[in-house]
Amino acid sequence: MSAYGGGRAPRLLRPARQETYEKLFSTVYVGLMINVLLAVTCAPLLAALAIVKDPLASWPFFAVLSLPCGPALAGAFGCFAGLVEGSTDVLRAFWCSYRRAARQAFLLWAGGTAAVSVLVVDMAAVTPTGWGPALVPFFLTVSALVVTVVLAFLVLLAEASGPVRLRPLMLPCLYLVVRRWYLSVLDIAVLGLAVSVVLLKPVAGIFLACSPLLYVVWATTRFAVAPVLSRHRQET
Repeated sequence: MSAYGGGRAPRLLRPARQETYEKLFSTVYVGLMINVLLAVTCAPLLAALAIVKDPLASWPFFAVLSLPCGPALAGAFGCFAGLVEGSTDVLRAFWCSYRRAARQAFLLWAGGTAAVSVLVVDMAAVTPTGWGPALVPFFLTVSALVVTVVLAFLVLLAEASGPVRLRPLMLPCLYLVVRRWYLSVLDIAVLGLAVSVVLLKPVAGIFLACSPLLYVVWATTRFAVAPVLSRHRQET
């Protein structure tokens, strides 16, 4: 007789239920498809990254090429929202969120990119001065706030059923990302890791690492701005 009684296999060695395997393969499929769609929508940026050896030396050029990333992220966030609700129709979810949020996400990303660029230039200009090092934390903090608010708006745009008035939501989103600063720090760290991976290995980074890292960013940002998201759904 087996030590586990009655000759039965240990519980830990029993095969998982079929639904578990289906959910696992569906999640992997959604992640891979999101990576492919991100690669297609951000193709000019990826092509430039694959050609240029030192992207940081030409960062203004890459800042302009990154503008399609706003609508692309909105599309990816829409897929994540659909996955949570049990949908695996990646192409439809991505395209619907992309098309619906394209204009606002593009302008939002452009504004955020311009703001962060100005802050980086100002920080580089004042650093060599006497009081420059003392101002570095200020510039870094403001840049982080800009990035987290942009991410919050992209999450809202991805799940909205129509156009979103962003101006009335500015202060509530800013308040929530500051209040839940630990989530904002996590977002910045994970997003920085995703950018670093793509900069080092553009093709491998976009096809393998993007969707899991962006899912973490989406999930934490969505939790941080949950009150605004819930109120917006009630109003619409």
